[in-house]
Amino acid sequence: MQAIPDARQQSFDEIYGPPENLLEIEVKSPQTHGIGRGMYTDYEIVCRTNIPAFKLKYSVVRRRYSDFEYFRDILERESSRVTIPPLPGKVFTNRFSDDVIEHRREGLQKFIQIVVGHPLLQKDSKVLVGFVQDPNWDKNSW
Repeated sequence: MQAIPDARQQSFDEIYGPPENLLEIEVKSPQTHGIGRGMYTDYEIVCRTNIPAFKLKYSVVRRRYSDFEYFRDILERESSRVTIPPLPGKVFTNRFSDDVIEHRREGLQKFIQIVVGHPLLQKDSKVLVGFVQDPNWDKNSW
C-alpha cells in the first residue's frame, strides 16, 4: 500500500483569491448621442484581468458598433488560424429603441467574450489589447 503524501494546507488567499487567469469582460451602459442623422450609440467595455498579455488589470473604454466592425475586420486579416465570430447584424429600422440597443449589447458582449478569451488572439493579436483597453484607440491607425 502506498503512503499518501501529506496534503499542504492552502492559505486563505489561495482559496479565495483571484484565479490564476482572471478575465472578466463586459459590454454595458449603452448611451445614444447626437440628433437626426448624426445619432449613434456607444457601449462601455469593462475589463478586469491578471493575464500578462493585457497592459492594465482594470480598464473602461467606450466603443461604437462601427468600431467593433473595424476591430473584427482587422482580427480577420491578422489571424488566419482563428475563426472570428460574427457581430450582431446591422439594424436599419428602430435602431435606437431600447429593445434593439439591448439586443445589440448582448450580441457585442458575446462576441467580445469569445474573442478576448481566445488564447491565440491574446498572444498574437496586435489590435486586441488596444481595442479593449486604450481609450484613444483609433480605427484609422490600423
